[in-house]
Amino acid sequence: MLQDERYFDPLPTPAEMTAWDAASVREGGLSFLALMENASREAMHALVGEVGDVRGKSVLLLAGPGNNGGDAVALARHLDGRGARVTIGLYRPRGRYKGAAGYNARVATRLGLAMAPLGKVDFSRADPPDILVDGLLGTGFAGELRPDMAAVVEKINTLRDRTFVFSLDIPSGLSGETGRPQPVAVTAHATVTFEAAKTGLVTAEAAPYVGKLLVRDIGIPRLVQEKHPCRAWRIAPGIKDALPAVSPTLHKGSAGRVVVVGGSRGLTGAPLLAALGALRSGAGLVSVACPGATEVALKAGYPDVMTMPMGEGGHFGPGDAAAVRQFVHGADAVALGPGLGRHPDTAGFLDALLPLPCRLVVDADGLYFLAQNPDLIPKLGPETVITPHPGEAARLLGIDIPAVEADRLASARALATRYGCVAVLKGPATVVAASDGQVAVSPVVAPNLAVGGSGDVLSGLTANLLSRPLSPLLAACLAVYWHGLGGARLAALYPIRGNLASEIAAMLPGALTE
Repeated sequence: MLQDERYFDPLPTPAEMTAWDAASVREGGLSFLALMENASREAMHALVGEVGDVRGKSVLLLAGPGNNGGDAVALARHLDGRGARVTIGLYRPRGRYKGAAGYNARVATRLGLAMAPLGKVDFSRADPPDILVDGLLGTGFAGELRPDMAAVVEKINTLRDRTFVFSLDIPSGLSGETGRPQPVAVTAHATVTFEAAKTGLVTAEAAPYVGKLLVRDIGIPRLVQEKHPCRAWRIAPGIKDALPAVSPTLHKGSAGRVVVVGGSRGLTGAPLLAALGALRSGAGLVSVACPGATEVALKAGYPDVMTMPMGEGGHFGPGDAAAVRQFVHGADAVALGPGLGRHPDTAGFLDALLPLPCRLVVDADGLYFLAQNPDLIPKLGPETVITPHPGEAARLLGIDIPAVEADRLASARALATRYGCVAVLKGPATVVAASDGQVAVSPVVAPNLAVGGSGDVLSGLTANLLSRPLSPLLAACLAVYWHGLGGARLAALYPIRGNLASEIAAMLPGALTE
């Protein structure tokens, strides 16, 4: 599913990228030298695209001990050909570079390009270079920076206000796996990465270090990528085409019937926002099944949302389960949990309610009870989508929030595996995971989504897409992307935030058209 190039871009780990390089040579007949040449030329085009004509500009290229350093040395040759004044700072003696990197070092020597040991580069001079190319460490870097390399990284960062910092493949010091500095990393203005973005480059934590991310093709054969598929993908803009076309004969009964099950005394806004998320994304019929005492507060001012009060109390109890099950019979999808509350009676309600005869989204307080009662897990099924934020994910996994955030892809995989369904780990660069271990990462980081009720809108939107002829995984990915675009559009109206969650829902009808 995630290999569909219309909807997803590959997101290899550093190890998977290394395997692609090796397979390109072993199975595709390419050479490491050809791949390095392609990478360096693409880096040149990417750099020129960011800074313009480099003729006459001073460029300091820092070449690390491995292939990343070879890319920097080869790039120096291309920039020299365009009239730049290049200087190469070598981490190791010139004669100790091997393979393709060694070849490029020898060519640079023959061409008379200026080189100096990295230890002799003066980072404190009054006339810093116009451009600094960070080619110290690539995505293969693991562990923590050695003290000498960490010192160089810190010196690079002192130049950032006066020099354009351009990283090759990944900012040095950043983990290609998790996107975390180890313990410091270059803060680049732009990063060019080769063939595909790596998992560590697209995390929210990596963004301040990566700067503008530029992905450039270096010729890894399609056959290689198909024979050695990666397990993570990035949601691509083309995913909007997965939304089924609107039929001219559509009517409200065929446009998807969604039921939101939630609400409790004092928590009536959440199910309403979920209902708006479903309606604003095109559902034909949306109803909220709620405790009877909450209906008036929930319904007030919103004639578009239908309600079905159950009983006379302010929260659901076991005795309400049969009536709710009857009401959702015939629904295409249910969003369970927004505003449900945590009354002890509600635990029994869920136990009696599940499983449901339709697709299901479990969110908010539904996730709280799911974490409390493992007996509910077999009642979910593979057509279910759970949508926890990091705090809820920590509770579901029995760990703390820092552990969840330390490796968001691994956490999302663990959720999907443990609960046997699709898991959406919310937050900047939201992660969607399937129970078979495949994950997709949203390319959208939208601070305007960081407001109470945002997740409720997402749960309703997801339920609506589950009502369509889409797989649960594809529906969840499209919902996350669509929701993200809604938040991104709000940035133009509310540049310092201040928007309401209901306004995220209001953005949905037009968000996919941009």
